[in-house]
Amino acid sequence: MRMFEPDTIQLFQYNAALWNAHKIHFDYPYATEEEGYPGLVVPGPLMGDWLTQCVLEWLGEDGSLTSISYTNRKYSCLGEALRSEGKVLSVDAKTREVEIKVNILNAADEIVIPGQALARFNKE
Repeated sequence: MRMFEPDTIQLFQYNAALWNAHKIHFDYPYATEEEGYPGLVVPGPLMGDWLTQCVLEWLGEDGSLTSISYTNRKYSCLGEALRSEGKVLSVDAKTREVEIKVNILNAADEIVIPGQALARFNKE
């Protein structure tokens, strides 16, 4: 498990790096007054990148991530405490592949971003 609490600087830098100019991520009056969100919206791809980082940290030098997929199910706004979780679904001892369920959850334990990863360990 890993906790995430992004701030306005992280949102700005992340969206600038992606050339994502959607105002819901950086313009508070627009996000709240025009779009009706309670605050600035955390970008889904940022949370997907957090999932990737968590799997890579878990694997360390012992393996490699072969694929990851996720979907945006709920929005999350700046100031919300988010956390990741993961669970090994299956292990193939012959190929050394591991299937992992990964999620980002909010403080209400709602799944914001569900995902699945496939990894391969280097050695038995």
